[in-house]
Amino acid sequence: MSRNRFAAALFLFAGLFSIQLAIPFSLVAQEKTATPPKRLAIRAGHLIDGKGGKVIDNAVILVEGDKIVSITRDMPPAGVQLIDLSNQTVLPGFIDLHTHVLLNGDITAEDYDKQLLKESIPYRAILAARNARIALEHGFTTIRDLETEGAMYADVDVKKAIQNGEVPGPRMQVATRAMTPTGMYPLLGYSWELKVPTGVQYVDGVEGARKAVREQVMYGADWIKYYSDRGYHFESDEVLHSMVNFTDEEAKAIVDEAHRLGKKVAAHAIGSDGIAAALRAGVDTIEHGDGLTDQLMDEMVKKGTTWIPTIMVGAYVAPGRGGNWTHMVELEKIAFQKALKRGVKIALGTDAGGSDWRELNEAREFQYYADYGMTPIEAIQTGTIRAAEVLGWADKLGTIETGKWADIVAVSGDPLKDIKELQYVKFVMKDGVVVKNEIAARQ
Repeated sequence: MSRNRFAAALFLFAGLFSIQLAIPFSLVAQEKTATPPKRLAIRAGHLIDGKGGKVIDNAVILVEGDKIVSITRDMPPAGVQLIDLSNQTVLPGFIDLHTHVLLNGDITAEDYDKQLLKESIPYRAILAARNARIALEHGFTTIRDLETEGAMYADVDVKKAIQNGEVPGPRMQVATRAMTPTGMYPLLGYSWELKVPTGVQYVDGVEGARKAVREQVMYGADWIKYYSDRGYHFESDEVLHSMVNFTDEEAKAIVDEAHRLGKKVAAHAIGSDGIAAALRAGVDTIEHGDGLTDQLMDEMVKKGTTWIPTIMVGAYVAPGRGGNWTHMVELEKIAFQKALKRGVKIALGTDAGGSDWRELNEAREFQYYADYGMTPIEAIQTGTIRAAEVLGWADKLGTIETGKWADIVAVSGDPLKDIKELQYVKFVMKDGVVVKNEIAARQ
């Protein structure tokens, strides 16, 4: 073959090859564009939509892709996959506003220390993925994870793996590393000659506080969390007091910088002094809050601050911790009942991780709220629409309504008659995808 004929043949082959490459990619793009989102229908025997109204019987929820597109009593459209929950009570997916997926039990200092000293961060992240799946299978389709307890920014990685579909779990908002001033959070008590890990990020001074907030946001924090107090104790006034960690200037700098960057702030605040300091700083949520007084409750109502009581784990760890902890559980019950009457915003958070994820079902928290005076629907709303409001996702989550994400759970009994039913979730859908269906397995 002459050089000219060879060059012409090579040119023709290259042209044909480039056309062959272009056609498949073009067709794939067209196919992706043309593929309609999956549609399915759920027949709900009883629907608690989370808005606080009456139970809707024999409802049909039409889901398209990851969204709810209609709620009717009509027959499902022809050709649409039907999920029959006609003997079940259907509710919005649950939301837990206080978890620690990277922690697995924290009754004693030994429980805590050995996790930081003997378990690598990669190993803890593997367990965190397991814990996220446990939460999802219990019906919690969304969680706010409030610090990694020494595992740096691994919560961002767990969140990302769930978002990318690598592992199953709830959607997450994360707080990465909580903050305290130097020396005010474990690990403590070891020889000064040893460099041991810490469960938090040590932050000192106003400029240090602002820098820490910026660093955490840079690495993926959705929330900022700090420890407002420690050293919980009772004095002659019978009020639960505490030692405040940050100066007012430091705490205010944390909150101001977080808000400037569009992030909200959660404060661990158990004693009355720590709660008061956090409220002065302008935090968005008070975590735990055992020592709330009437005056502090009124201040929370005035400021619109939300209380996340975390009763379940507090009651679980109290016997093992001893000291004031049992009395603190009793005190929190009284505070809860007063806060309910005074109109304090209350949303559900469990502190899961303070207990072993395999031992306690997060939905136990609903039962505490009902036992402490809420109606069942009020308790349900703390872990649905009220929690969604705290996250800034009330337009996407918290109720079963047209246009919202298709996060749906089902139980066999009636939780408005027996709130414990929420601890026995049989069906879970997140973003329009069924992740658990024990009902189908029995039928």
